[in-house]
Amino acid sequence: MNIIAAVDQNWAIGKNNALLVSIPADLKFFREMTTGKVVVMGRKTLESFPGGLPLKNRTNIVLTKNHGYRVKGAVCVHSQAELDQLLEQYDKEEIYVIGGESIYRMLLDQCDTAYVTKIDYIYEADTYVPNLDELPEWEITKESEEQTYFDLEYRFLTYQKRG
Repeated sequence: MNIIAAVDQNWAIGKNNALLVSIPADLKFFREMTTGKVVVMGRKTLESFPGGLPLKNRTNIVLTKNHGYRVKGAVCVHSQAELDQLLEQYDKEEIYVIGGESIYRMLLDQCDTAYVTKIDYIYEADTYVPNLDELPEWEITKESEEQTYFDLEYRFLTYQKRG
């Protein structure tokens, strides 16, 4: 399974249920990586999308504790066990965990690749992902040249779990 996220220097990913910044090249990368694939997210992440609608041309799986929660175009599950059972029918390479914080933390151990857009800036934030640089089982296996968007500098990094 894969993780995909844009993070700042502190591994922050959001504030007030919104991305910290919208970088067109990062959004394009996200779209290219996940189109035609399975995306796993929490309810708040889904609700942060335009109109609160699932992403087009993907299998959207939403984990929520609310058993009455329904969204057209998404499959809703209500526990990690139910999610794990559902994900068994998909190729693990085709599954992307896209947030938020609790979903990243819950599924990190099941993932072996992380696509991280690392932004060279520190934002005011309230949502984070685990810092893969501090976890010995994760290593950077691919790194892009430094990119810029206005005055922001960022890189696309690929992390792989060792072993």
